Amino acid sequence: MVPVPGLEASYAGPERTRHGDVAVIACGAIAQPCKEIVDRRGWPVDLHPLPPLLHNRPERIAGEVERLALELSPNYRTIAVAYADCGTYGALDDVCTRLGLPRLAGLHCYDVYAGPERLQRMFDEEPGTYVLTDFLARSFARTVVTELGLDRYPDLRDSYFGHYTRVVWLAQEPDDETTSLAEQAAATIGLPLIRVDVGTSGLERALEGLLPRR
Repeated sequence: MVPVPGLEASYAGPERTRHGDVAVIACGAIAQPCKEIVDRRGWPVDLHPLPPLLHNRPERIAGEVERLALELSPNYRTIAVAYADCGTYGALDDVCTRLGLPRLAGLHCYDVYAGPERLQRMFDEEPGTYVLTDFLARSFARTVVTELGLDRYPDLRDSYFGHYTRVVWLAQEPDDETTSLAEQAAATIGLPLIRVDVGTSGLERALEGLLPRR
């Protein structure tokens, strides 16, 4: 599969560099916190992020992961995938099984950050929950407003978000700027915001679980 047109140009994530024996193909939406964890832990890991806007075309995620895994395989002893299922409905698992690649557990990165049981309780408590992460809060104007055309057709807001009743922000590093952007995102779609502090420990444990034992 060829790269998705226009997506690479839209992504300015961690650079792809060659330092270690392990390559991790990372969703662009979690690539930066993954890099911070890798650097802090001193792991011999190279991150190879794919564009976060692939989440708007989840049917292409599996193909893009496979393409990059095959490109990287001559240069690394181990390749892992820092994606959950992310809306591929099992297609990513098919690729990972065929190529022997471990991936993050769960349906989406929200499970990785908050834990699947905790997240399920949120949805059971309020089914109309729209979830933000730090990345989504910071990129909301681009990845949601522009991509859905809400900047050009604001009347579409109710079509997209009319069945939601609240926004839950899974806050990893809730600084003043990200807090303001999360509040703006919730206001843009006309919903109350609830902040749930989750940190990055869940992501760190999940990422560590992908790596070979030393």
